[in-house]
Amino acid sequence: MPHVHLPQLEDDDEADAPAGDPPSSSEKSRTRSKWFLKIGLEALFISLGVFLALMGEQWRDDAHVRETTQASLRRFRTEIAANRAAVAAVKDYHVGLRQSLHAYLAADPKARQSSSVRIKGLQPVFFESTAWDLALATQSLAHIDPAVGFALSRIYGLQREYAELTRSIMQAVYLRPIADNFQALSYYYGDVVPWETTLLGLYDDIVPQLDRALDE
Repeated sequence: MPHVHLPQLEDDDEADAPAGDPPSSSEKSRTRSKWFLKIGLEALFISLGVFLALMGEQWRDDAHVRETTQASLRRFRTEIAANRAAVAAVKDYHVGLRQSLHAYLAADPKARQSSSVRIKGLQPVFFESTAWDLALATQSLAHIDPAVGFALSRIYGLQREYAELTRSIMQAVYLRPIADNFQALSYYYGDVVPWETTLLGLYDDIVPQLDRALDE
């Protein structure tokens, strides 16, 4: 902060008054007025400087928030597109496998001997969640439109449920052959197939919202 110089009244009086004559009351009044004016101007300039500095800092903070929010939205847009493509790639296979498992388990033991279930691996979806994790770490979600944040939270929450169920079935498959886990697989695909349909709808709903937020 600039150093405020406070002039001495006695110095001004001595400088303005003629040598040997005491200063008159009018001269004292003018000197005092000049002193107050100088102090007032210095206080005004100091206050203005502080105000401008605070405004500049606020502008930089707002610019950083906007930049961070836009970066988060772009990452969400990319990640949502990748997860949607991953779900769409296996959904039909999961639907067909669920139907085959239901038909096999509903048949009597004799009919099962003449039928089989063609399984080409579990083919679960492994979702990307880096954008969500980073947004939580940087607290950028607080600056995203609440409706968009709610929709994203719902999507990533359902993806977590899907991932937890996938981990459970994969552990079961590692412990026992797939042929001995048909009932568990039937339960698994009975859950994930509706979830995949729901997720595809949520992905399609959130993308336009993200695009609008990016345009703003």
